[in-house]
Amino acid sequence: MSLIEILRVLYDDVLRFKADDPQWMDRDRCILSKGHGCLALYAILADKGFFDPANLDEFCHVDGMLGGHPERGKVPGVEASTGALGHGFPIGVGMALAARMQKRDSRVFVVMGDGEINEGSVWEAAMCASKHKLANLCAIVDYNKIQSAGFTAEIQDLEPLLDKWRAFGFAAVDVDGHDVAALRHTFERLPLKSDKPTAIICHTVKGKGIPFAENNPKWHHHAKFKTPELEEMYAAVGGRP
Repeated sequence: MSLIEILRVLYDDVLRFKADDPQWMDRDRCILSKGHGCLALYAILADKGFFDPANLDEFCHVDGMLGGHPERGKVPGVEASTGALGHGFPIGVGMALAARMQKRDSRVFVVMGDGEINEGSVWEAAMCASKHKLANLCAIVDYNKIQSAGFTAEIQDLEPLLDKWRAFGFAAVDVDGHDVAALRHTFERLPLKSDKPTAIICHTVKGKGIPFAENNPKWHHHAKFKTPELEEMYAAVGGRP
């Protein structure tokens, strides 16, 4: 729920792609490195015509196409198999470098979780991106301040986060990750510097739109729902479909 607007703006207004030709070489690449947020990606890929929306009803079914983490080669529109946190950004750096070597103007966007960037591989990749001045690369952090075991500030404080990305050679800004107009304006400015990769820190709310789940770490992993909870969720999003 925290990354819906981020993905919505990317796929509505920013990314260059062909839903009927997912492997089109000149497309922009968007990697959802925080693979556990895949439901948001699946909903938008279906909406854009990458696959039949009926597949959404088979999420995590044994014989379904859509698993609990996105799989490249199985789900049209998915650029990388993710979920092992810290892997998506290094892959994105490689894609951005390949685009330059092949003289393509494709851009690469990598959406990461805040807890995910505890991983050292993220910062190794950041150093590489800075070294190669990959202005066609954009790191996006879904900064909802909650990771699997609790609040990021209590587990491994990320602040000062903007300064960290800048210290690693990125042009970095922050934005309200639920403000569609602000997101559009930020993405329209890319690259922020012609000789630097970009980092966009999106301040978001875990469980956005479901009042009793918002900013509640207990809802990071929650699979067994009681009927009253389901009814409250449906009410929060405008009723059953």
